[in-house]
Amino acid sequence: MSRLTTSKNPALSKELFYKESIKREQTAAEVMTINGTVNKTILMFVLLMIGAFYTWRIAMPIETGAAAVTKWMLIGGIGGFITALVTIFKKDWAHVSAPVYAVFEGLFLGAISAFFEAQFPGIVMQAVALTFGTMFILLAAYKSGFIKVTKKFRTGVIIATGAVAVTYLLSFILGMFNVQVPIFQPTALGIIISLVIVVIAALNLVLDFDLIYQGAKQKAPKQMEWYAAFGLMVTLIWLYIEILRLLALLASRD
Repeated sequence: MSRLTTSKNPALSKELFYKESIKREQTAAEVMTINGTVNKTILMFVLLMIGAFYTWRIAMPIETGAAAVTKWMLIGGIGGFITALVTIFKKDWAHVSAPVYAVFEGLFLGAISAFFEAQFPGIVMQAVALTFGTMFILLAAYKSGFIKVTKKFRTGVIIATGAVAVTYLLSFILGMFNVQVPIFQPTALGIIISLVIVVIAALNLVLDFDLIYQGAKQKAPKQMEWYAAFGLMVTLIWLYIEILRLLALLASRD
């Protein structure tokens, strides 16, 4: 049995589905399917929207709701981070932890989106449209074979994603010393860097599509549908936040 490709997304790690398919061969469990993964992704998105609507409703108008929604943003951010780690290290719990992760992230995204919307009216709908538009375009390109996940493509995306992680870590450390970082400024350089990060986040979707396809092809256990849906959701949330940031930088220059 051929080994699977890998994704930089920590939720969809190297040989994950390969190992799980080996386990499945020793049991009579149902197998993972693409349709099953899509259905679970949709359910997670619905849960995310419920959480987002709750904090959005509290935050708007932002002049009176900012203080009230801040605690929910923190709860969502911290809760999402913890449940993400739980899901990554305890993938057998994904059927429980992945939906919980979606709700927490919804609380966080609803709050942060409200803050952006208060500054730049209409920006949230633009970001949502661009996020899903990007996803469907890349999915079509992957399914048609226009984009192929080769070894070079995979390696390039992984290295680029690692560079983004290092950049954000350094910017966080410098920020603690009140050092301004270009990627957070509405300058030409800041916008270019933000655009590059958006492209890298989008390309991670292709790796996720490929790994999900390979997982179904290798007949991984049914439970891996939840884990795969979680991995895809992690990338979509990252992409949305980066697009939101890019649009805000562009709007700030007007």
